Amino acid sequence: HPAVDPGVVTGPDDLVLLMYTSGTTGLPKGVMLSNTNYVCKTGGVAGPWKFDADAVSLAVMPLFHMAGSGWAFAGLWQGACTVVLRDVDPTAVLDAIARHGITNMLLVPAVIQFLLDTPGIEDIDVSSLRVVVYGASPISDDVLVRGMKRFGGVFAQVYGMTETTGSITQLDGEEHVPQLLRSCGRPYPWVQIRIVETDSAVGEAAPGTVGEVWTRSDQNMLGYWDNPEATAATLTPDGWLKTGDAGYVDADGYLYLHDRLKDMIVSGGENVYPAEVENALMTHPEVVDVAVIGVPDQRWGEAVKAVVVAARGARIDEAGLIAFARDR
Repeated sequence: HPAVDPGVVTGPDDLVLLMYTSGTTGLPKGVMLSNTNYVCKTGGVAGPWKFDADAVSLAVMPLFHMAGSGWAFAGLWQGACTVVLRDVDPTAVLDAIARHGITNMLLVPAVIQFLLDTPGIEDIDVSSLRVVVYGASPISDDVLVRGMKRFGGVFAQVYGMTETTGSITQLDGEEHVPQLLRSCGRPYPWVQIRIVETDSAVGEAAPGTVGEVWTRSDQNMLGYWDNPEATAATLTPDGWLKTGDAGYVDADGYLYLHDRLKDMIVSGGENVYPAEVENALMTHPEVVDVAVIGVPDQRWGEAVKAVVVAARGARIDEAGLIAFARDR
């Protein structure tokens, strides 16, 4: 770029990133994120994520995800060295930890399990790690306990979404005790969380009562690109963002996700839309009807399960249907 400042005038509400996400229909929505969103988030999480100029950060999640680009931005904000891997390869991740002395990394639970199942992991020096942030999908107790045994008390669970510029709550390492392991933590100091009862007039639910999770902070998006209807359905006039997730807050302020109000399946940190899988399977000549659901899975957090009604006299089997769907 030119050596002379071009004199471009920018403001806090300028759109700086358009990142696409999806809702229950699977149609992509462009999330408009501003300078304020990123300044608030990347500056605020330096402490919780233990970033400083001496940190060596590993960016391994896809950069088209908030977990990938948002994490990379947080390290760059602090002037930290950031190591970027092209693919989520467990062997390459472990090699990077040992070779570069990685101090900070963010992974989805499925990748944590892949690392733990990699031969030779017990020989890798992981003493440089300060924090391993995880989120985006459920984690099993087995994987978490194994991870803490191998990596130490460095795990921090987060909850958030693209519309909130990533995480808005965090369960710190010292909070990973049995009675809190199912919680996704408490909101950051600059974030407000409220639980709104969904089966009555809008009103805040009492502690322990399940409702829709709403949040308000400078991390909330500007809105959806060229989609005023979806924006109005998600953002309230007084600045609250409706997450579409169901959960509750206990008396100590810890958030627990009870279920998703949306039908989306989260498998290994990736969004899978039942309608898309159903549509693909319905093109099979021997399938009469199908319903796709998400089921708990030790490896992926959630797995995709199809309940299929076969045509009379059909010869299809499970392996054949899986191969048919994979080709599509």
